[in-house]
Amino acid sequence: MNLSTYRAQWAFSPLREVLAGMVGTFALIPEVIAFSYIAGVSPAVSLYASFVISVAIAITGGRPGMISGAAGSVALVAAALVHHHGIQYLFLATLVAGAMQIVFGLLKLHVLMRFVSKEVQTGFVNALAILIFSAQVPQMLYVTWHTYALIALGLAIIYLLPKLTTAIPSPLICIVVLTLITIWYPMPVHVVADLGALPTGLPGFTLPHVPLTLETFEIVMPYALAMASVGLLESLMTAGVVDDHTDTHGAPRMECTGLGISNILVGLFGGIAGCGMIGQTVGNLRYGGRGRLSTFTAGAFLLILMVLLHSYVARVPMAALVAIMIMVSVSTFAWGSLRDLMRHPKLSSLVMIITVIVTVTTHDLAAGVAVGVLLSGVFFAWRAMGMLRVETRQSAEADLYLVHGQVFFASADMLYDAIDFQTKAPVVEINLADATFWDITSVDILEKIVSKLQGRSITVRVEGLHSRRHGLIAEQSDEPLLSM
Repeated sequence: MNLSTYRAQWAFSPLREVLAGMVGTFALIPEVIAFSYIAGVSPAVSLYASFVISVAIAITGGRPGMISGAAGSVALVAAALVHHHGIQYLFLATLVAGAMQIVFGLLKLHVLMRFVSKEVQTGFVNALAILIFSAQVPQMLYVTWHTYALIALGLAIIYLLPKLTTAIPSPLICIVVLTLITIWYPMPVHVVADLGALPTGLPGFTLPHVPLTLETFEIVMPYALAMASVGLLESLMTAGVVDDHTDTHGAPRMECTGLGISNILVGLFGGIAGCGMIGQTVGNLRYGGRGRLSTFTAGAFLLILMVLLHSYVARVPMAALVAIMIMVSVSTFAWGSLRDLMRHPKLSSLVMIITVIVTVTTHDLAAGVAVGVLLSGVFFAWRAMGMLRVETRQSAEADLYLVHGQVFFASADMLYDAIDFQTKAPVVEINLADATFWDITSVDILEKIVSKLQGRSITVRVEGLHSRRHGLIAEQSDEPLLSM
């Protein structure tokens, strides 16, 4: 990325960027605090981490307009480490995970995202929307009617105000209006302070207080690898969503290294590792955030709220944040995918549905994507297997087999089954000019066919062996089967 492009990414409509980033901040707060409980850490740890990540990745990241913070599947991975070994081990794991992410970026491992199909990405987005909405449900249970009234009013402001003006993002107006109502007319509703202790000062530099021994790293490394992998997966998936929304291209490699640098800084300031947050990112995009300034603002404004406006933030009714997160979940969900269920191939739709089910059931985005990618591979192999065709032409002088399509582990047996080993013809010709052999399994099957036929004193001719398409055959065979 050249310097002029980098500068331009900071110069998009500054006022709009700042306002959109402020919306992102309020969308960060409830989810970050909620995931801090999942990870078994205090809200301050996650809030400080979100500040550091947002500010750092705004400078070092490769996808402008994306909001990152201490939330997501990383918290699920971290929970077991904190539970069994304590929070200091989490800080060390965060440092190691950041270092791993830098290495992943330098090795260009982001290309592995190409194996995540469109249906898996859609399933990921839909599952995340469902999880975001479900996370709001506890705030709507066992509450008075005042909460429901405030949520309804908040949603009305969020969706109706833009019809009158878009000068100020409607979620910000929602927060201000609902907070003033609850201050002027006290009512029995939950506020942000009820979620847990909020930080009141600046984060301090610290190093993990753990023995730096081989045993310590044996404990930390598996968790660090999982945190690094899950964080990159979620960030790159979120970056893909931004690409689609903005019709621009980010720099995935730079995003990998930028996330790693950000997480190292997080570990040095006593925070939990984070990653891209798709719900908050969608909200940022919805209200005009396109550049690095909106990402920076989301983090900087979070610190301002926590330190300078601590008492006011504590009085924000949860109903306002719930209304914002409902809007984010609705915006995140790919509603067109419901219509596409009947239009797209059934196997593709099945992959999307299973990705959603696994993710929602396990609350693990990485597990859902992993299952989706696995199923996509299996179904692709199934479709490719069905494309193999073997034409047979038999005569008294020779049997001719014309092989068309892809020969690999899933389809090799179909080629084997097509051969008549009991033939009376003295010659068998196998023409591979319109076929491609992809793996050792397919080569072994061909060698097995030739060996069995030759064992019956039949002359075998393998025609159409092009080195560019069938070089694997020559590599695996000790002797050439037959020249063209």
